[in-house]
Amino acid sequence: MMRNALGLILFGVLIAAPSFGEVLTYPSKDGAAQDELVIYSTLDIRLAAPLISAFQRGHPSVSVRYEDLLAGEIAARVISETAAGKPTADFVFSSAMDMQIKLANDGYAQPVAVPAARNWPDWANWQDTAFALTFEPGVLVYHKPSFPDGPPQSRLELMAWLRHAPPEMQGKTGTYDIEQSAVGYLFLARDAEHFPDIWSLLRVMAAAGLQTFPTSQDIIDRVADGRLVLGYNILGSYAADQARLEPDLGLVLLRDFTVVVSRVALVPRAAASPELGTEFLAFLMSKEGQTLLSEKLRLPAVSLEVSGANSARAMQAALGDQLRPVSVSPGVLVYLDQAKQRRFFRLWRSALGFD
Repeated sequence: MMRNALGLILFGVLIAAPSFGEVLTYPSKDGAAQDELVIYSTLDIRLAAPLISAFQRGHPSVSVRYEDLLAGEIAARVISETAAGKPTADFVFSSAMDMQIKLANDGYAQPVAVPAARNWPDWANWQDTAFALTFEPGVLVYHKPSFPDGPPQSRLELMAWLRHAPPEMQGKTGTYDIEQSAVGYLFLARDAEHFPDIWSLLRVMAAAGLQTFPTSQDIIDRVADGRLVLGYNILGSYAADQARLEPDLGLVLLRDFTVVVSRVALVPRAAASPELGTEFLAFLMSKEGQTLLSEKLRLPAVSLEVSGANSARAMQAALGDQLRPVSVSPGVLVYLDQAKQRRFFRLWRSALGFD
């Protein structure tokens, strides 16, 4: 989760200091505060602000309590509060697809009726309880000055480059520490399904001095300033946002295949105000909400009504079968199986020489 120092007041928002993460209270626009919408989300506060502001323009009597949490904290809160018979969030939005789908599959989400669901892609909707709202590819980020002839364009090209890289490039490739990064684990687990040589690629990376990091931002910052020259499997939405500001930062969708993950939304079964959670979901799935996600937040839209360059529709038209989106379905729960996860971590450590 990207963090941003916002100061004490942002758009009239009051800041509190909870035990789990940052909490922001957005007062109602008309001062009436008749209803409160509670949101648990992994989305950075800086990115959430314009979404909430736009929603409140159409719902001026609604105040919003926004809790910026880690994915694991969100799942734990929803489960523990429901089990205790207490109200939980009205709306949950997380980048951990597997955890969100497990909540829905285990009965912690409720089916909702939102207008956009009728035309939502099948892969992005599970039983009207869990919805993918973004379309975010894993990309190769690279330091442009280090690749005057362009970066590798496939995993096989990446392996060849690593084998023959000059000595000064030793130790300048980075990727996620998958034992600390849920999205890094998901990307690599999907890679292993599509690319049988993934462990060979990791061994070649290790021989070239691979460094591992817990977050996208750790890697993007280092590639942007040249401390690293390559970052593998990086969340494309964050990379694209920073590339607009960093002239030396480039990114490429590897042409053999590109795994795509999504941020998943649901309305909890134990929500205090499920009607407000449903209204916020309907807003984010509307053309207005999806356009805002795509153009303002730089998070590619799922909706087929949005056809700009930063949308699933445009990317699928341009890249077709190169894109491998992770479906919102119980199939993703295999990645949460503890025995399978431990085995995967062992293979990962072995390939990187950590054992």
